[in-house]
Amino acid sequence: MKNQFLVGKRVYLRPLELNDLNGNYPNWLNDPEVTKQNSHHTYPYSKVILEDYITNAYSSKDKLPLAIIDKENDFHFGNISLSNIDFINSRSDWGLVIGETDYWNKGFAKEASFLILKHAFDSLNIRRIYSGTTVENIGGQKLMEAMGMIKEGHRKEHIYKNGKYLDVVDYGMLKEDFYKKFNL
Repeated sequence: MKNQFLVGKRVYLRPLELNDLNGNYPNWLNDPEVTKQNSHHTYPYSKVILEDYITNAYSSKDKLPLAIIDKENDFHFGNISLSNIDFINSRSDWGLVIGETDYWNKGFAKEASFLILKHAFDSLNIRRIYSGTTVENIGGQKLMEAMGMIKEGHRKEHIYKNGKYLDVVDYGMLKEDFYKKFNL
């Protein structure tokens, strides 16, 4: 495990590195299956664009993007992040992408989510986490609920994706919701 930041049983989270561009990461955001339920795949991504993103990702404290790594084989299979971190109002947006489809529906997203959310509450003093997804993203909604989030809103025809307007479901939770869910 190199450059580990947060460590779980099967995964660890580390900062994104320029070396990640040599793997499959640049392909994830251009893959219509991987991006079917998120805001990517509107414009093409290239190594140059992602190099700029990684180079500047840690220049401010309002975001924390991390690579999700399989501990068994040190394989980078997804990214997870806190974004729009607002220290005055003590809140942050949370999101993730599992770019390697072999890692879908196996609990890796839940483990990585637990690590970054616990870090948000315990180390960054965030009090509220929020996230949103399309109504069609049942897996994403199940993950949010598994992490202790509750539905807070519904935005009609909020995003245009794959030739149609989609509704977005908003979720949120407070620190105490997370602690209660996981008996912390």
